[in-house]
Amino acid sequence: MDSSNNTKTPVTRTRKYVISRRLDRIFLELYQIYAFIARFFREVFFPPYEFKEIIKQCYEVGVRSLPLISITGFIIGIVFTNQSRPSLRDFGATSLLPALISVAIIRAIGPLVTAIIAAGRVGSGIGAEIGSMRVTEQIDAMEVSATNPYKFLVVSRVLATTFMIPALTMYTTLVSLLGGYLNIHQNELTTITTFFNQVFEAITFLDIIAASVKSVLFGFTIGMVGCYKGFYSSKGTEGVGKAANSSVVTAMFLLFVEELIVMQVINAIRAV
Repeated sequence: MDSSNNTKTPVTRTRKYVISRRLDRIFLELYQIYAFIARFFREVFFPPYEFKEIIKQCYEVGVRSLPLISITGFIIGIVFTNQSRPSLRDFGATSLLPALISVAIIRAIGPLVTAIIAAGRVGSGIGAEIGSMRVTEQIDAMEVSATNPYKFLVVSRVLATTFMIPALTMYTTLVSLLGGYLNIHQNELTTITTFFNQVFEAITFLDIIAASVKSVLFGFTIGMVGCYKGFYSSKGTEGVGKAANSSVVTAMFLLFVEELIVMQVINAIRAV
């Protein structure tokens, strides 16, 4: 009896040790994330300001994303209209298509689809770029040369995504509505004036505010996740690949969480 207890004791101690080490790593990671985000808010308000780098990153995030955003938004408008028409036709309510499209695209589809595309294109690019600079010791060289790598690399990219994702969201929404209009005009011969009158009658100021808030949060999240994953990447080229991949996966997960939270808050406001 005593011997069996003695044999189990080392195993139990080992398991407790492993669990303790995992918890330590989790809490250390959480603190590292908190410190990384808090440093952004300390750095962003104080000089030097990297205006040229911010403008360059805005071009990379915004202008270079336009072709993909345009095609995706246009297709979404057409597809959503085609998918919604049969259900409304069963109730004889095809005239409500413009209102349905505007509510769906402006409230949810526009901001979320834009952010997902940006997370895949921009987030992975940021993670890979900064990660390659980390593993090739370029960031260390910047620190030695009295340059603030966090200010130059992280602040500029997070500001660029925070500024440009809302602009891209507005553009995606407009293109999606245009795709929906062309589909409705082809089938119901609705004029563009009638279409956009019904679109704007169906939405409220709160819908626009909610979409804007979500877009800003999405942009900040994409930039911050990509920079964090790249800034703390390691293990050579393998680490760069993992940084790019984890930037996309983590950003997309957080986007859906933020979408859920903002939606619950907005619905609570509407119920008041």
